[in-house]
Amino acid sequence: MADTTITKIDSRHSPKGHDGEKYLASGVHVSMRLWENEQPGEAKAAVTRPYETVGYVISGRAELHLEGQMVVLEPGNSWVVPKGSSHTYKILEAFTAVEATTPPAQVHGREDEQA
Repeated sequence: MADTTITKIDSRHSPKGHDGEKYLASGVHVSMRLWENEQPGEAKAAVTRPYETVGYVISGRAELHLEGQMVVLEPGNSWVVPKGSSHTYKILEAFTAVEATTPPAQVHGREDEQA
């Protein structure tokens, strides 16, 4: 029998990660997180992660630097960061975005791992 469990997450009560992200719904193979009102500043050091990330910009602007390429992310844009690719973000204007990761980033400290 298929799993028919419904999970509802109220982001007002979501736990936060060490970088300020809010953890939203998480399944066995994918999870979501919310970056809310991230403020402009210098880009952090590039990282690689052992999971794939897809995201969608709700508001603000940021640069995504990925393996020597750069794109500007604006409201309505979506993006993909492949598993194991070197990348970083530079916030240009107060930035809010939703990301999904597969496998779930927060499981067993994956978000802290380098690929």
